[in-house]
Amino acid sequence: MIGKFTKGKVAVFIDAANIFYSQRTLGWRINYEKLARYMKSETDLDGLYYYTGKVGALEKQMSFIEKLKKRGYQVTAKEVKMIKTANLPPIPKGSLDVELALDAYRFRKQFDTLVLFSGDSDFAYLLDLLKKDGKQVSLFQCAAMWHES
Repeated sequence: MIGKFTKGKVAVFIDAANIFYSQRTLGWRINYEKLARYMKSETDLDGLYYYTGKVGALEKQMSFIEKLKKRGYQVTAKEVKMIKTANLPPIPKGSLDVELALDAYRFRKQFDTLVLFSGDSDFAYLLDLLKKDGKQVSLFQCAAMWHES
């Protein structure tokens, strides 16, 4: 089905932090192995890119990242920072929005369609630039999807 919304080479970029919180809110989970198989079978897949914060060397998290890599994902991870606020517990912050946006723009000559999994409107400027460059973009946001040529 997604094949009808893509053209040429396809690159999938996943903003893990936004997807994680959407999954928790909605009570569902993405099976990244099935997602990789689906994208490979339905599109001319150029790359799967996954951006995530990490907390030290947590065994469960490191195991998950290794599984993603074995399934063909290129994983970019950086340490989560704890943001302290007055009278509240520290808030974990591991945003990789800049890394994702720069990589998507840097790799734009390798793909014709960008598929972005994120709930973050911060990527609107990136998507506008890619569309001006003749790229097709599809955004999966929470449980909804929109598409533009």
